[in-house]
Amino acid sequence: MNDPLQVDAYAAADFNVSDQAVVDRIEQLLAVDGVHFRQQACLVDLGCGPGNISLRLAKRWTDCCVLGVDAAERMLRVAEARRHDAGVMTERLRYQRRALPLPASSLEADLVVSNSLLHHLHDPMHLWSSVKSLASSRCLVLHRDLKRPDSEASIDGLCQQHVANAPEVLQRDYRASLRAAFTAAEVKAQLAVAGLPQLQVMEVEDRYLEVSGWITGCQAGVDQRSP
Repeated sequence: MNDPLQVDAYAAADFNVSDQAVVDRIEQLLAVDGVHFRQQACLVDLGCGPGNISLRLAKRWTDCCVLGVDAAERMLRVAEARRHDAGVMTERLRYQRRALPLPASSLEADLVVSNSLLHHLHDPMHLWSSVKSLASSRCLVLHRDLKRPDSEASIDGLCQQHVANAPEVLQRDYRASLRAAFTAAEVKAQLAVAGLPQLQVMEVEDRYLEVSGWITGCQAGVDQRSP
């Protein structure tokens, strides 16, 4: 998403509620297992866009390092400007222009998160393979996306309810995103193929899917990279 009109519209839009919900959910998942991120833990935000969630992660977990990844250069310019304005040092929050799938890396992430990324990918396995290549030997995973409605009438209703007063470009993109999104059953099938069947898929509210859980041991990229 690198079109100037789209970048400007998304940068100006108010996603505070949904962005904060992602951070709150991470806290809940950690609390359920009685786990805390280690000092200098690596938190990765895939498809970070203008950096809304990346910046929130850096502010919430101040002893961790956050990496935001996106393929759109213009989005990353906005994200970098927001990091600078917030006074967050690059040692704690940095951005990288990369397209999925990500190759094997020495990076060992303690968290891999994304919000509304999956439906943008031509091949959904690019997300799940990237998650595995990034994961440390114990990595929390949280991905939130739209779920595909079962009819055009349902799409019309969601658009009327959630984006009726939004700029035209956001209304158009939202409708297209609902059509491109996956069902819970489809995402479960993707995870089975990816070798991540332990991740939980659940429907949230009237329009979202959530994928969450832990990658551990031989499923993690750090183990795959070991000799």
